[in-house]
Amino acid sequence: MSVLQPLGRTFLSFLTVTGRLAIFTGNAVSHCVRPPFYPRMILRQMVDIGYYSLPVVGLTAIFTGMVLALQSYTGFARFSAESAIPNVVVVSITRELGPVLAGLMVAGRVGAAMAAEIGTMRVTEQIDALTTLATNPFKYLIAPRLLAGTAVLPLLVLIADIIGVFGGYLVSVYKLGFNGATYISNTLEFLEVQDVVSGLVKAAVFGFLIALMGCYNGYHSRGGAQGVGAATTNAVVSASILILSFNYLITELFFAR
Repeated sequence: MSVLQPLGRTFLSFLTVTGRLAIFTGNAVSHCVRPPFYPRMILRQMVDIGYYSLPVVGLTAIFTGMVLALQSYTGFARFSAESAIPNVVVVSITRELGPVLAGLMVAGRVGAAMAAEIGTMRVTEQIDALTTLATNPFKYLIAPRLLAGTAVLPLLVLIADIIGVFGGYLVSVYKLGFNGATYISNTLEFLEVQDVVSGLVKAAVFGFLIALMGCYNGYHSRGGAQGVGAATTNAVVSASILILSFNYLITELFFAR
């Protein structure tokens, strides 16, 4: 039986963490839909998550579109199918690369910041002080971040889609010799509403997951500076894994036949 003890401890620890996360998520979501609200905190978080993440998301999107067009040309030239490049670029960006890459970049920037901020408040007993002052930490700290992340990330992804497609246009027209009007016409003709909608739904889910993991790991951090560092790392890693997992699930939901 001693051989099975480590496996049992690991399984029980997994169940404990899962249950604690489920309770935390239920509490946080319930406070998102019940008054009182803090619109100033929500607006501040929207600026922090959306506006300040725009440069890194934009750079990621434009270079992704440029590389995608270049690599597609390299492959399609073997089959004389260069005309399909606009279609591949717009579908790849709007369905997958836009939301996933934007989510991963925001997770690295915003998820870590949330975990560090809330974790520092936890280890310095500022969260306990909020409770003493009759301010609910879920209502004041966590609900604004969840609402802001869910609302802002689709806007970021929509901008990233436009920038990414523009990057593909730049490479195709100015390096590969495509006709600009024909490229835009093929892009608009092939693009469907479902492609954009699926990407925006993914973005909303990813925004919720990023904020949830940042808040959860920060809220439950322990052990001073070392605990805050561990919470920050766990927030980024867990958010990234959940983004990739839910990306498959949502893709299956939208495009499975």
